[in-house]
Amino acid sequence: MMSKRKLEQKIKDFIRGPLKGETYELKAGLVSQYEWERKDSIQRVIQAMTVGKDVSSLFPDVLKNIATYDIEQKKLVYLYLMNYAKTNPELCILAVNTFVQDATDPNPLIRALAIRTMGCIRVEKMVDYMEIPLRRTLKDDNPYVRKTAAICVAKLFDLNPVMCVELGFLDDLKALVKDSNPMVAANAVTALFEIRDMNRDPNLEVFVVTTEVAKILLFCLNECTEWGRITILTALTDYKAKGPEEANHIIERVIPQLQHVNPSIVLSSIKAIIHHLDSIRSTNSKNLILKKLAAPLVSLVSASIPEAQYVGLKNIRIILEKYPQILSKELRVFFIKYSDPLYLKLEKLDIMVRLANEANCALLLGELKEYAMEFEPSLIVRAIKCIGSVAVKLPVTTIKAINLLTELIEQRGGDLIINESVAALTKILRRYPGKNDLITVIIPVISNQMEDLSTNESISGYVWLLGEYPKYFSQLHDKLSLLVESFLDYDPTIQLNILNSTVKINLVISDKNLYQGLLQQVLEKATKECENADVRDKAFIYWRLLSSSSSEESKKKILLTKLPPMSSAVPSFSPAILEILLKELATLSSVYHKPAYTFIDPSTYAPLSTERNQNNSNDKNIEDLANLAKQEIINNAKNENLLDFDDDEDQESTRGDSGGLLDELNDLFITPNAPQAGTVPPNTTNNNDILSLFGAPSGAATTSTTTTTTTSKSNLNNDLLDIF
Repeated sequence: MMSKRKLEQKIKDFIRGPLKGETYELKAGLVSQYEWERKDSIQRVIQAMTVGKDVSSLFPDVLKNIATYDIEQKKLVYLYLMNYAKTNPELCILAVNTFVQDATDPNPLIRALAIRTMGCIRVEKMVDYMEIPLRRTLKDDNPYVRKTAAICVAKLFDLNPVMCVELGFLDDLKALVKDSNPMVAANAVTALFEIRDMNRDPNLEVFVVTTEVAKILLFCLNECTEWGRITILTALTDYKAKGPEEANHIIERVIPQLQHVNPSIVLSSIKAIIHHLDSIRSTNSKNLILKKLAAPLVSLVSASIPEAQYVGLKNIRIILEKYPQILSKELRVFFIKYSDPLYLKLEKLDIMVRLANEANCALLLGELKEYAMEFEPSLIVRAIKCIGSVAVKLPVTTIKAINLLTELIEQRGGDLIINESVAALTKILRRYPGKNDLITVIIPVISNQMEDLSTNESISGYVWLLGEYPKYFSQLHDKLSLLVESFLDYDPTIQLNILNSTVKINLVISDKNLYQGLLQQVLEKATKECENADVRDKAFIYWRLLSSSSSEESKKKILLTKLPPMSSAVPSFSPAILEILLKELATLSSVYHKPAYTFIDPSTYAPLSTERNQNNSNDKNIEDLANLAKQEIINNAKNENLLDFDDDEDQESTRGDSGGLLDELNDLFITPNAPQAGTVPPNTTNNNDILSLFGAPSGAATTSTTTTTTTSKSNLNNDLLDIF
């Protein structure tokens, strides 16, 4: 039942009539004499702030409600202060007394709330008042307060790193790593990692995981929350074990985390295990540990959320690069489901190719054939490429893969399948060159599909086959003539292949008169009409070699040199990049497949105060230089007439007598041991040599030094004038 007081208030509101607006109504509620109405207004202000409305004009009125015993109301006011502190930095100081008092409140929740809010208010003036509350809360009896204060140290370092170090907060934070409470230790490690990323002082050692610290972290591992476990596992990844026994001990303590329900903890545990796996010398021990990683990796693929599966597949791709035997028996896990999104299907195909071996190659090729018959173009393209990659990787599957690709061309057809299949068949011949049984099967198939080829890769493969195996093509002259006639219409990559194949055919075919005209035609088009510089240069080289007086055997030896066969069609990381990616598992680097330094700007971690000081100093220097330059221009305008081009000697003397900024800048171009203007250096040999490169006479060496000052002054004058 509504109370009498509320009923009276509603009657008053009804009699008063409509208000001037929502902001006016909120402001009136914030200064109401009734506590329940003030709290209701604060809730409405936070609601408006959450949906994106600007309620910064109510800052003074909200601030009046900070002194309250209602924890819920205090949280709302603190949330408002954190959001609008930068817009009203002066008024934030009015809340300092309340923060200091709340830091000594008997309720630990209020103490933690006060120190957390002080750290979240990104105002420099607040830093001066944080010392006493922060020092008190870092040594608080309650672990919840201590873990909150540990994070606050990192926020203080971001605002003022010098003050944070000088007041000893960094040392206090290092001491909290050894705290008896696991949550406090985990938060302390998290804060130290944040500070280490923000630190720009090379002489400041923020945090190093020692043997003693590693033991403490292992002890705390099972008692932390999920975020704490991820932090501890990351710290253990940075630690280098002293020997195989210690590495084995760390791995044994981390292995139980592989059964955690959180995929991030599983990936962080795998990262820590792989990091310490290199310290174990026994091969049998390594294999046993790697077998234990198979089930957790499979669980990542079995996640119910597609996005989580994608991240797991990206990390598995990196792990398989170094340890391909981990999932060698788990091929079926990566088979594509009908309900999988396209990006999951493509990632699974890449992993299946890496798991291919002689035992499962027949099963894999049959599965890839099914995928190549799907309706999604991206999936079809990737499936056909995977068939070719399996044939390149495993020689025993070559014939079966060729028959499979030929079957796809004949039964399914279509431009997409034909082009991709021709490109895959060409890669197989590049991998196994000169095998007659493969050539006699592949070339007739490709030769019949010439009219349907449309992609650069397929046409390039077809043209390469013409030059590599010309004797296996019927009507070779007609096929080559069509390519030469349309030479200028093709992509530069195809033009280079046509040029190469035409030259090879002229050197290999005995009836050269038949192809001599085509060679002359393609060379003229490439050198005279082609716009691509690479094609022109290569055509000129071929023309020069073919027209030289060298013997026919010499020309063949140069132009028909056999390249080594393609080693693998499966892309892989370089060893250096792979080591970095293994250390950065479970991060964005593992998703992008790029090291963190390639997409994270280190300057984003620069402390605000340091960046602000640098900007201020740069602005001040620019202003000083601008004032000096303006003054110098005024002085030069008084001493010389810039529009008088007749009296050169007077201008020379005027420039010689002028001083000021230009004379000082001239010193920048004079080395400490250099001779002064007007004097002859003791040794002018080097000067003569340098001047001779530009066609200057040897006698100019003695006079060049005397004109250096005048030339530098005039050039600098022009540069300063260009600034304005």
